[in-house]
Amino acid sequence: MPKPTTPNTPLTRRALLHTGVGICATAAGAVLLSACSSSDDSLAKQANSGDNKGYIAGDGSVTEYQEAERGDPVAFTGELFDGKTVTAESLRGKPVLLNFWYAGCAPCRAEAPDLQKLSEEFKDKIAFYGVNVRDEKNTAEAFERSFNVTYPSFKDVTGKVLLSLSKYVPAQAVPTTVILDEKGRVASRVLGQANPSILKTLVETVTKGA
Repeated sequence: MPKPTTPNTPLTRRALLHTGVGICATAAGAVLLSACSSSDDSLAKQANSGDNKGYIAGDGSVTEYQEAERGDPVAFTGELFDGKTVTAESLRGKPVLLNFWYAGCAPCRAEAPDLQKLSEEFKDKIAFYGVNVRDEKNTAEAFERSFNVTYPSFKDVTGKVLLSLSKYVPAQAVPTTVILDEKGRVASRVLGQANPSILKTLVETVTKGA
């Protein structure tokens, strides 16, 4: 696997991708994969609080994978919050952005408007999906209403989608954004809150010629 890019380089396109970003990590990996057991009211409050309880800040990194470095297409089956089942295979033929998030994560809240804006700008070239690793439906939908998020999210409290990408997504790192090429292979990854300029550059790279 290529080493993450490093900061303090000249301000070239590559240097832009070297910028460090924040990362929200679990204090214990088991927390990430457990479903919230609170009442609906408590879940809704969590979606609006963004208090980040149980999570600590980290440095984050950005990695691009050149064509020759990309592995096999990823494989997963997941259920969206609307009940629809989606497989990784069904998404091939078009690049896909997967953003791992949950409602109480402050960096997830901070990057939500930027992700939504990009999803609108590139809607004909790349498919956007959230992967919610912690929340039940009420909490996730409250978050989506608060930030006007229109792209769908997987309900992944069991960690099925997360585990299928464990080579690229550390179990304790949320948010993480993974971009797949049209063949379903990982083309790039952002660990932590995605800088909008960096993320746009990554999207432009994978959709070039699309």
